[in-house]
Amino acid sequence: MTIKPRHPEKVNKPINPIKKKPDWIRSKLSNSKEFFLTKTIVNQNNLVTVCQEANCPNITECWSKRHATFMIMGDTCTRACAFCDVKTGKPENLDPFEAYKISNAVHKLNLNHVVITSVDRDDLEDGGSNHFFDVITAVRKKNPETSIEVLTPDFLRKGESYKKILEADLDVFNHNIETVPRLYLKVRPGARYFGSLELLKNVKKNNKKVFTKSGLMVGLGESKDELIQVMDDLRSADVDFLTIGQYLQPSAKHYPLERYYHPDEFKDLENIAKSKGFLLVSSSPLTRSSYHADEDFAQLQKNRLKRYNAQSFS
Repeated sequence: MTIKPRHPEKVNKPINPIKKKPDWIRSKLSNSKEFFLTKTIVNQNNLVTVCQEANCPNITECWSKRHATFMIMGDTCTRACAFCDVKTGKPENLDPFEAYKISNAVHKLNLNHVVITSVDRDDLEDGGSNHFFDVITAVRKKNPETSIEVLTPDFLRKGESYKKILEADLDVFNHNIETVPRLYLKVRPGARYFGSLELLKNVKKNNKKVFTKSGLMVGLGESKDELIQVMDDLRSADVDFLTIGQYLQPSAKHYPLERYYHPDEFKDLENIAKSKGFLLVSSSPLTRSSYHADEDFAQLQKNRLKRYNAQSFS
């Protein structure tokens, strides 16, 4: 029996040797009992997590704290981003019971904050926005005290379908810009830089209450000036929260890592981003979109209130 490759579009790509990780990139396991409890709940509900599918380096730390990012609409993406480890191919039909399963898992894990992401579903007329709505609604109904964050695709060529998600009761809308515009055709060929910017801008325009968030990877060959330009573009789109993390090459067939950034460089980028006016910036080698998302949401709320009060008295 022939095993279908996980990344069929990368089979003929050149071999890019993986660089040895520096000492400052180390994941940690803080509570093995909680880690296996999280794993059991995910498996019993037959759920997909981006923690597993994207080969996240923080999975041991997050799962040992009962933090998991649920990935809806299957484990197979219609895109073929050069950096991503999620499986590529023709997706299966949507699971009509997925909303119930996820709301149940959130309840069992007793989550204060949940992150819900998805694969790209270019095969669906609405890009999956109605499915997002159903999942968010079910989670909110069963877990009224849990804050909800979504990490969405770009809904490219899907019109205003993203607005359906904003009809649900969510707290954070995240869409990752990923890299600088010069690298898009090589790193993120199925997406468009200004399309992603426009999505983030329109989300805030249509829902002032929701926090908007976006993330950048570094180490792909971008320059510091290009990163600063992306920061300015995101602030022009009124994005509240920026995450900056190190790109870690999943395999020799993925986009080549140019270099590892030193922690001091991440601190420098954090200071520059803060000076641009973001409500919150998370910048470190292991920072990912959902890393410490619950603590970050609490800080976002505090920072928004602080800024509001400062403006009121100025």
